[in-house]
Amino acid sequence: MSRRRSYDQYCSAARALDLVGDRWTLLIVRELLAGPRRYTDLHADLPGVSTDVLAGRLRDMERDGLAGRRRMPPPSAAYVYELTERGRALLPVVQALGAWGESELGERGPTDAVRAHWFALPLLRRLPGQGLVEVRLEEGVFHLYAGAGAAPDGAVYGDGPAPREPDARLALDADTSAAVARGTLDLLDAVRAGRVEVGGDGPLAKELREA
Repeated sequence: MSRRRSYDQYCSAARALDLVGDRWTLLIVRELLAGPRRYTDLHADLPGVSTDVLAGRLRDMERDGLAGRRRMPPPSAAYVYELTERGRALLPVVQALGAWGESELGERGPTDAVRAHWFALPLLRRLPGQGLVEVRLEEGVFHLYAGAGAAPDGAVYGDGPAPREPDARLALDADTSAAVARGTLDLLDAVRAGRVEVGGDGPLAKELREA
């Protein structure tokens, strides 16, 4: 398989963009930070991407050592894509890009797609302490691993309820979650104002309630 076009510049930023600068690539990384995902799940959570483009980007990521494909053990036997260690090292890049783009969010437009777990990375930037957190939004439920912790498969967040008893549970309404994502409302200020309901008995829940 031929390499994609290169900037042909002896610069680390240019070399990085040779690998992840194509449209959709970093958003695929965002999705795979949730751990192994089936192709159909990726396509469902990347509204607007064509099947050909998604398949092509995944092939590029496999070729470049950013992601791999494997078959799940029975009874599933489905194929999943997952980030390699080098791919997971893009987390701070995606986080920095998200923080830089907060001022561009504005109010949600009528055609803007949204998924509950897209709020995971903004929350990770704002949560103090460390632990497993279950988050309930109007759009759905997801869980995340705050601090230095991560799931055994390297995931930093995932869809659905926490896989075990979480260290904290958060419940936010749509306006609060959007304001936190935009950076116009501090998470701890939202807790103090009663706009975020905090549950759980772990140290992180206690830290949030006492902030």
